[in-house]
Order: sequence, then C-alpha cells, then structure tokens
Amino acid sequence: MQKLSLDTKADEHLERAAAASTGRSAETLYGGREHTLRQTLLALRAGTTLAEHENPGESTVLVLRGRVRLHSGDETSEGVAGDLLVVPPARHSLEALEDAAALLTVARTA
Repeated sequence: MQKLSLDTKADEHLERAAAASTGRSAETLYGGREHTLRQTLLALRAGTTLAEHENPGESTVLVLRGRVRLHSGDETSEGVAGDLLVVPPARHSLEALEDAAALLTVARTA
C-alpha cells in the first residue's frame, strides 16, 4: 500500500515550476501507459498554459492550489483550490491564472 501527501507534492512541484524555464513541473503519481488510470500532479506558474491537446479518455482536474482556467472550444471554466473540473471529451487547454497545482486524473479509453 502506498500513501502520498498531495499538499507536500504540490509545494514541491510549485517550487520546481518557479525554477523551471517552462514555468511548469509534473509527476505521474499513479499509473502510466500500462494502466487505464493515471494521476498526474501538475504545477504551473501564473500565465503558463498547457497547449491545446486531445483528451485521451475521461478526465478531471482537481485544483489543489491557485486558480486555473480550462478552455475547450468556446467554453471556459475556472477553478480554485478544492474545485473539481470535468474535462470535456474534446480538444482543450489549461491556463494558470495564478501559480497553481492540480491533480489530473485520466481514465484512458481503448
């Protein structure tokens, strides 16, 4: 059995994102290519965007710190710490409106 502190991981990756030239840091905490479920901690400096990309399956973004905006087509949804954003099954992007950390959960479809 494994236990992780999302608070500790969020703090760690926010520090890494602040030092990175890309303004972001990420770590897969569970799963990966060999699993259906994958959970990845993302940290983004304010103003950083994860460019538009396809949705590989059902996914959600749990905002742990800061404020983010999820874009998909003409729709946007903002989230703050404690909010769970459901990612639409379409191309989308994620923008950090403030320094932010989030847990991305993806269940890949076959």
